[in-house]
Amino acid sequence: MRCYVIREENGTFERGVEDYEPQARDSDDLQVRVEYSGVNFKDALVGTPSSRVRRSPVLVGGVDGAGVVLNSNFPAIPAGTRVCVHGGEMGVARDGGFAPLVYAPSRWVSVLPANISTRDAMVIGTAGFTAMASVLALEHHGLEPGAEVLVTGATGGVGSLAVSLLHARHYQPVASTGSPQESAWLYERGATRVIGRDEIADRADRVLASERWAGAIDCVGGETLHHILRSLNYGAAVAASGLVASPDLNTNVYPFITRAVALLGVDAVETSKRTRTEVWRELGEVAGLIDFAGLIDSTISLEGLDDALETIRNGQTRGRIVVDPTAR
Repeated sequence: MRCYVIREENGTFERGVEDYEPQARDSDDLQVRVEYSGVNFKDALVGTPSSRVRRSPVLVGGVDGAGVVLNSNFPAIPAGTRVCVHGGEMGVARDGGFAPLVYAPSRWVSVLPANISTRDAMVIGTAGFTAMASVLALEHHGLEPGAEVLVTGATGGVGSLAVSLLHARHYQPVASTGSPQESAWLYERGATRVIGRDEIADRADRVLASERWAGAIDCVGGETLHHILRSLNYGAAVAASGLVASPDLNTNVYPFITRAVALLGVDAVETSKRTRTEVWRELGEVAGLIDFAGLIDSTISLEGLDDALETIRNGQTRGRIVVDPTAR
């Protein structure tokens, strides 16, 4: 079958569409017919030469996918169930979602809420799962509806979905972006304000900035995360999941010991089944309030993945890129 395969063997690197047969890894793997998948920043990292993320010399890319279970030995997810598959080693160490078929253990498979289609599940995808997990982390920390919440990297997958989800849950999302030309689009997603990257914090000459944010969702990392920590309100938290700018964090302890702020790490890879269930349940609760079509940057075939991976690696997307693996 036609799959998007990444190969790095004997000093050569290739990626592209070819005939390839995904294989089950374990006898109890579920077999899922993939109707849609999505393009994530992690896919761009996997699809580069000498990738430090990819852990197999040959594999089908795609860290998520949504479709229908064809075969299952797991009673809770029988054949015919609509599901999303993401996380674990999918698309990193074993074959992923850029194919018409994927095999996965049940712990990577989530049953979709009745009001979320398989296409909308991939508009959500790993990015939207991370966004909702970030919102829930802030709520568990004490964030209350009506609060002003900063979202960085707001035109990207996680950021744009975070803006939409915060708006749907009655918060006031402030979208920070390096693409001011997309301000109107961010307002349509639910942003109450749009600011530039350099407007997150003030008083750069001091260890602490003015208190500005009741909470934050950071998709960027690096210096941006440092400035968020400096400018959170007393007792507030930032949910961090991104490293687009840098994986390094150079900061100090003042925000933590004088303002009691919290840095909450958000993971969508090895997260527990309990968390997966909670996140998808909450996504189902607000799905009717989200403009999924407006969140789609483009819908592409497998042949469009080369360009899409470069686009997302360079931070040039506006929302989500959805992949139809059967399109020509």
